[in-house]
Amino acid sequence: MNIEQMKSSLLNRPKFMNRVTAWQEIEGREGKYVNIPTQLDSKIKKVLKEKNIDKLYSHQKKAYELVENGKNTVVVTPTASGKTLCYNLPVLNSILEDKNNRALYLFPTKALSQDQLSGLYDLIKALDEDIKTYTYDGDTQVSARKSIRQSGHIVITNPDMLHVGILPHHTKWIKLFENLKYVVIDEVHSYRGVFGSHVANVIRRLKRICKFYGSNPIFICASATIDNPGKLSSKLIEEEVEVVDENGAPAGPRDFIFYNPPVVNKELGIRRSYVLESKKIASMFLKNKIKTIIFTRSRLRTEIILSYLRDDKPQDVNIRGYRGGYLPKERRQIEKGLREGEIHGVVSTNALELGVDIGQLDVSILAGYPGTIASSWQQAGRAGRGQKRSISILIASSSALDQYIVNNPEYFFDQPAESALINPNNLMILLSHIKCAAFELPFEEGEQFGVETTEEILRYLEENNVLRYKSGKWYWSAERYPAEDISLRSASSDDFAVIDRTKTASPRVIGRVDYFSVPTTLHKDAIYIHEGKQYQVKELDYDGKKAYVKEVDVNFYTDANLAVDLSILDQFDKKELSKRNSEHGEVVVSAQATMYKKVKFNTHENVGYGDINLPEVEMHTTAWWMSLDQDFEAKLNKKVLENALLGLSNLLVNIAPIYLMCDPGDINSTVQIRSPYTGKPTIFIYDSYPGGVGLSEKLFRIDHTLLQSAYKYLNKCPCEGGCPACVGPVNEVGLDGKEKTLYLLKEVLKGESEG
Repeated sequence: MNIEQMKSSLLNRPKFMNRVTAWQEIEGREGKYVNIPTQLDSKIKKVLKEKNIDKLYSHQKKAYELVENGKNTVVVTPTASGKTLCYNLPVLNSILEDKNNRALYLFPTKALSQDQLSGLYDLIKALDEDIKTYTYDGDTQVSARKSIRQSGHIVITNPDMLHVGILPHHTKWIKLFENLKYVVIDEVHSYRGVFGSHVANVIRRLKRICKFYGSNPIFICASATIDNPGKLSSKLIEEEVEVVDENGAPAGPRDFIFYNPPVVNKELGIRRSYVLESKKIASMFLKNKIKTIIFTRSRLRTEIILSYLRDDKPQDVNIRGYRGGYLPKERRQIEKGLREGEIHGVVSTNALELGVDIGQLDVSILAGYPGTIASSWQQAGRAGRGQKRSISILIASSSALDQYIVNNPEYFFDQPAESALINPNNLMILLSHIKCAAFELPFEEGEQFGVETTEEILRYLEENNVLRYKSGKWYWSAERYPAEDISLRSASSDDFAVIDRTKTASPRVIGRVDYFSVPTTLHKDAIYIHEGKQYQVKELDYDGKKAYVKEVDVNFYTDANLAVDLSILDQFDKKELSKRNSEHGEVVVSAQATMYKKVKFNTHENVGYGDINLPEVEMHTTAWWMSLDQDFEAKLNKKVLENALLGLSNLLVNIAPIYLMCDPGDINSTVQIRSPYTGKPTIFIYDSYPGGVGLSEKLFRIDHTLLQSAYKYLNKCPCEGGCPACVGPVNEVGLDGKEKTLYLLKEVLKGESEG
């Protein structure tokens, strides 16, 4: 069967259609073509013609013209819409005009860097010009690095390598920084939260070094669809940015299907495993040799689904896995096999969500909601061949986030993609990069690094003997090289190393965990999962910031409980409403891991418990909190009120990531029956990162919308007394937890207007 026949087959399968909560057919569109710009070098025009490109998409030409006029630009169009030419054309044109010109390309992953290098090589080879293009990352041979620094016209790297390997050694890169005309930042939507906040500071350092060497590069950004591409790009580079978001590329029709596995335990709200459903549905396409990609949410799930599919496939169907942890050579082979059509199916983490060229597939299956609308469209967009039909199927897990999306399809299809939030001025992140910047170049009096309080921070570092002040400048004076101690993926520099002792003769570091996650992730006997393998923590050296693990083969993972105490330090804003107050501010969270449970894979049943004996950790962060009127205390007894508050807290923290474009672990919640700070029953939702990254501030702004969504979702949940997909299981919130949570929400929303 071909893709059209498979669509008809699905429509005629009652068992399949009974589980479909939405079937959206998205019409194809014609391309918008325009003439190639006359000012483009004749050699580039010739190469384009040889590649059968005699016209550009409208967005490609608009981007080219803006960049040529010296404008910072962000191009926001779907997957496979030719964004690469939007920056390659002006960059190559510039280098052909003047061989001294240089460009720096930033991609969030090594795989993307390698992929772009391959595409650029093809163009440059066809041009028959001496334009030296290299990738510079951790895999680059030491013998090649000097040549890249001195002669590379286009240097392709990632933010981590720019942070730790290029900027601190800028004196070796004088040729690049003196002549840097363009900085390309691809996949801008991936720079959000802590990572994006770090990268914005890396860009501050980059611009500072460029200024020192007399260059002022133009930034060319590219992004998948998000709600605030201009604002995000502008915040990343701290300059005005022109937005190009009218897509001129053609596309075939797409069927986007939401599929909810059947309930197997109504009382507990447990559904049939979405992993098994994903395998079953993918098999239908693969047995007909329809090219299919299955996206999973974890490395472990990737391997599980791959094993299931291989057990079930016909002999002549080639199915591969793809995730972090595979060797680079192996990943390149898989990408090549997909491009050339030798591989019929691939099971991948979000590693293939970004723009690595994998050719054109027919079907994309999302095994679990990826976490954001933007990522969902990006993953769905990996299927679609020119003007041919494609099918995308989202298969929901039992989690609250997944259940909200599949039961509220209008939210997904009618809403724009989320806004990406960053906070470059998070004090811990900012302080880290001011140290790095001072190591790179001394700070002068009056110089600002993004904030007016820069001089105060410099004086603080001087008092702590990190910097020394002399003749109007602050110089680096500490012995340690700062960038090596700062991970762009974590707000805190106090990461713990995870050391594998399975082979005692050659222990090796296999990962790092941030300080605040250690009590729940690396306590003794915790199961730490890395590259699809399970490791058990045998020893935690808390003072030495090391965890020693050994590989194990068990059918459970561990989930630790935290006893949380929260204190309000400062209130930034407040809204007084009819039944509640809504506030946003700075808090200190004291957390202590007390016990952990062993949770069986797939069934999620508890198979054991254990104690945790670790010191309390403190974190200063930001929070949104909602305090309810005291008459709720009179209407509900203390235990019922506590269960209802806990149910509402669980519900809100499960739904909030939909609006925040964040991972569920980026926020946490706690409740106080009678808060010592508000004097009322209070729910707190706080950023999980020191200093906060803006998530709780947005919750304060959209709190009414969040509460309305929670009420609507809870009304629709088919469970009886409560389940993990809504207020939490009955054993946590009580037999009437769902009913009382609904009552709280209904009362709170009475008489409220939007905003």
